[in-house]
Amino acid sequence: MLLNVTDLRKSYAGPDGALPILQGIDMMLNRGETLALTGESGSGKSTLLHLVGGLDQPDSGVVEVDGVDIGALDDAGRAAVRRDKVGVVFQQFNLIPSLTVGSNISFQARLGGREDKAWIADLSTRMGLREHLAKYPEQLSGGQQQRVAIARTLAAKPALVLADEPTGNLDEATADTVMDLMLELASETNAALLMVTHSQRLAGRMGRRLHLRAGRIDGSPT
Repeated sequence: MLLNVTDLRKSYAGPDGALPILQGIDMMLNRGETLALTGESGSGKSTLLHLVGGLDQPDSGVVEVDGVDIGALDDAGRAAVRRDKVGVVFQQFNLIPSLTVGSNISFQARLGGREDKAWIADLSTRMGLREHLAKYPEQLSGGQQQRVAIARTLAAKPALVLADEPTGNLDEATADTVMDLMLELASETNAALLMVTHSQRLAGRMGRRLHLRAGRIDGSPT
């Protein structure tokens, strides 16, 4: 088992006291599996993704990644898990504006000491970015920047890929193409893929799905 989430709870301070966001989430994911998280806005999908990625701390509960309880780690320890085990595709891209597209794609892989130039070149070609490697992020469209962000995550060959609406800035045809590539590349590297999406169509392409409602898993997983 690569990911094990047990009784995960998270709340944030509100004007009338603590506002519960996640209220006891249990979830498991094995290597090579794909899982979609669906639910209305405010149901806790992105919060769950951030907790799994060690980007935030839960109030209680356990998140284990490859047998490591990341909640028991300090900031440096959680950063090391993200560097070595986890890749995150953010909604906001989070590209480095002072680096070229090529350097952005290879950044995470270099940081983790896993730069494979042949793999990165293959990724760049399959993502339709080969002609843009010398450009800077501001010179690309939103859809192209999203593909750079996805390529950067996959370049490091993470064991666990977390994707927050990874095709949200793409038209339907391009979204399908990018999903094809994400699923194909995750399969090639035996990575687990956990994706937040509002699209039932894209969620249906994943191996399993969980629906969140008001911070709880709604019904049985499919």
